[in-house]
Amino acid sequence: MTTRRDLLAAAALLGPLAMTMNSARATENDQNGTDSAHGIADFLFVQNAREITYADGTLTLKGVSPATLMFSDRPERIAGHMKTTRFVPFWAEGSDSFLKDPPNATLSFLDDRALEDVVLVLRDPMLTGEDLSYEVTILEGKPPASTGLASLFIDIIGMPMTPVSFAGAGRRAWRRAVIY
Repeated sequence: MTTRRDLLAAAALLGPLAMTMNSARATENDQNGTDSAHGIADFLFVQNAREITYADGTLTLKGVSPATLMFSDRPERIAGHMKTTRFVPFWAEGSDSFLKDPPNATLSFLDDRALEDVVLVLRDPMLTGEDLSYEVTILEGKPPASTGLASLFIDIIGMPMTPVSFAGAGRRAWRRAVIY
């Protein structure tokens, strides 16, 4: 027969072990791209366009897709998309927003049947109809004045995964890969 004294003794012995296991799990999550203490996942974004133009520090994605793709890496692989019309206001949301810390991005396009990449920093998105423009600083490569199909791969931003937050409430749907 188990007594209360036995249960208390077992809890006293197993308590430190449980704390050690939780600490190890939190360290593993932090190393794999998720801040377990705050439920933050690092998301990357992809925007596709029928055409791009570049002039005077402004990159314009003409005929940008109405959906911006997003995904995270380990440990919780989340993939989905959000409307591009929601991505632009999202730019300035949160204490660690793209507005405060502009993201790096890689512009990938076909030029004379060869795949080309340009690495840049994005600022000040502006969506006008089907055209999305960014003020850019070029870090590597040279963008063409204009070209056809292109994809813009935007660097990570940490976003909360909790169901209580505004972004987290929508993110439950992202796990099912529906429009946010």
